[in-house]
Amino acid sequence: MPFPHASEALSRFTVLDLTRVRSGPTCVRQLADWGATVIKIDALTEDAGGEQPGGPRRGSDFQNLHRNKRAMTLNLKDERGLAVFKRLAAKADVVVENFRPDVKKRLGIDYESLASSNPRIVYGSISGFGQDGPYHKRPGFDQIAQGMGGLMSITGAPGEGPMRVGIPVADLTAGLFCAMGILTALLEREVSGEGQWVQTSLLQAQIFMLDFQAARWLMEKEVAKQAGNNHPTSIPTGVFKTSDGYINIATTGGRIWERCALAIGAPELVSNPDYATAPARSKNRDALNAAIERRTVTKSTETWVRELNEAGVPCGPIYAIDQMFEDAQVKHLGIAQDVPNDDGRHIRLVGQPVTLSRTPSRMVARPPEFGEQTDEVLKEFGFGADEIAALRAAKVV
Repeated sequence: MPFPHASEALSRFTVLDLTRVRSGPTCVRQLADWGATVIKIDALTEDAGGEQPGGPRRGSDFQNLHRNKRAMTLNLKDERGLAVFKRLAAKADVVVENFRPDVKKRLGIDYESLASSNPRIVYGSISGFGQDGPYHKRPGFDQIAQGMGGLMSITGAPGEGPMRVGIPVADLTAGLFCAMGILTALLEREVSGEGQWVQTSLLQAQIFMLDFQAARWLMEKEVAKQAGNNHPTSIPTGVFKTSDGYINIATTGGRIWERCALAIGAPELVSNPDYATAPARSKNRDALNAAIERRTVTKSTETWVRELNEAGVPCGPIYAIDQMFEDAQVKHLGIAQDVPNDDGRHIRLVGQPVTLSRTPSRMVARPPEFGEQTDEVLKEFGFGADEIAALRAAKVV
């Protein structure tokens, strides 16, 4: 049976996945979910019994990162294994890796080496700090990038010290940006006929994600500070207590602020000179937040969400993850999706957050077991039965 494609959008492309942990697999997951034929290269030094970087192979983290892929084993520390990989790369469209920058060069599977036999190859690299420069040999880690990229300095409550974000945002965005770069290179290849080397790093991704906070420094020399749950520029925007929990309220511009004040039963706040203009509301933020919260604590979160939305004021509840998946709109969007499998296992994961009308992404295959499709993949790339048997006997695959 041919391996199913998750979408027709990228079904003409073949990807060799050399990545580990999170940033690289996040990149390749984007390609797999949009239909590329992805071959995950399992190193023979890994624990075939289940333990992987990032947790057990059947654990939720691994399952989430490696759906819609196939896997083969290959010993890249053996010259014969390297020869096999180069033979695969000569026919592939994309290679993705997140080794330390010096490792691929030492193995002879860097971009220049592979492009010499396959000029159309698109080669994606993710590192901690870049492929060259003073820090390029340092190991990369999400929280290190969050700190060096400025994010931890603006996260958390004022005066309480730096705070990491609750998701591995540098890892995830580096993976997404690398996938975007690969897709851009594939589009350009249709014009030039040539591949190219796509590079990103956790540090670059994290700095890019600072967005307007970075622009405030580069353009105005203003260093953003921690603001807790308060939005740095749209005021009042933040978290407010209700009678049974908390609510987010967001106001942007004077009209929405006026609607908000009227909806919470405090029209006097609109005419108060301390809150009459955006600069005034910014200067008197703490007092204004306290005045709003004196109203919001009188009703439940559910009531305020209904009343504020009816008044045209952006707001929403603050969910725990289990509550979020029970929300009616989340269920309607169908982002939680079951993964078909022959094992009788219940695998339910988060699907792609983008919908294409003709070529949507689907969950079509569970994550592969260790080297599950080794023989199948080698046959597809032209290896004969005797060659495969010899490779197995030599413990190359």
